Amino acid sequence: MPDYLFVEQPDSISKNLTGHAQLGVDTEFMREKTYFAQLCLVQISTRDKIYCVDALVDDSQDDFWKQLLTGSWVVHSARQDIEVVYQTTGSMPAAIFDTQVAAGLLGMPAQVGYAGLVQELFDVAMTKSHTRADWTRRPLPDAFLEYAAEDVEYLLPAADILLERLDKKGRLDWARQDSHLLLDPALYDISGDQAINRLKGARNFRGRKRAAAVRLAAWREDEAIRRNRPRQWILRDRVLLDIAYNLPSSESQLVDIDGMSAKIISRVGKQLIHTVASSEGSENGYQPPRPPDEAQKALLKEMQAQIAQCAKDLDLAAETVASKRELSSVIMSGNRESRVFTGWRRELIGESLLQKL
Repeated sequence: MPDYLFVEQPDSISKNLTGHAQLGVDTEFMREKTYFAQLCLVQISTRDKIYCVDALVDDSQDDFWKQLLTGSWVVHSARQDIEVVYQTTGSMPAAIFDTQVAAGLLGMPAQVGYAGLVQELFDVAMTKSHTRADWTRRPLPDAFLEYAAEDVEYLLPAADILLERLDKKGRLDWARQDSHLLLDPALYDISGDQAINRLKGARNFRGRKRAAAVRLAAWREDEAIRRNRPRQWILRDRVLLDIAYNLPSSESQLVDIDGMSAKIISRVGKQLIHTVASSEGSENGYQPPRPPDEAQKALLKEMQAQIAQCAKDLDLAAETVASKRELSSVIMSGNRESRVFTGWRRELIGESLLQKL
């Protein structure tokens, strides 16, 4: 088991985080009962120390975060870690190197896990025995802390190996580009305006039903944020969709919606009726997405084949270059902001794909 220091006063180690070219970083958090992930523990590795920092303490953490966020992080599968740090502090690290991204660019599975990477690089088998632990528990058991420390023990040595291999293949800049993409604040947008995009069942609604679904989804998102509760705890997707479809105009009509309990109606019934009423006359011209026609299907297959050949030539998984979902979005929506048209992908294959469009 790795040696580590459990830190209950985060600011006390601020000076220890300066002067390092890289810091290995991982987090433990809980989100089962809240809208926002609750950051519970921050694990940090330097070349000779591992710190498990209690993020739930009341003591000041300002200096700790100031120093940590100015560093260059090595993280594995960074998106959720960046999200919870961004929500907690309102800031992101200055730079990151994602070892999962790097491994994918060396021909390993695109979504290789940390344990799989450690096994591949160091022939060490990790026991992932506390993946469902309650990280809000205090005091944290030693077994939890040992598990958490192990999650950063190999990050810096792994980065050393991956950086060397990427450099030899001329792909180091690729990894840096793809890692930097994870620092785009738009990835972590939680505004109610985006809520309808998470309500898949509403994509085929038209007219006022669509307008009602948009407003109801935004209302639920705002309510979930205000109360810091999971959106499904506020109102389940199926119930929300039924309300948008049936357009009830009174609380008595809400009773007929399956899943609308008396408790929910008493608490938010008036708000729901008001939200539905506000959709009247707001049909907004939305048209459900059309299924691809034969020409689009043929183009998708052609582009997939080109991606597959490119990936094969590079000894990469095809989805590392571009996924089917990305290509479909390009064809169906005319999306020219896809990553396949930026950076190293544009130079390698993106220009050729653009010509097909």
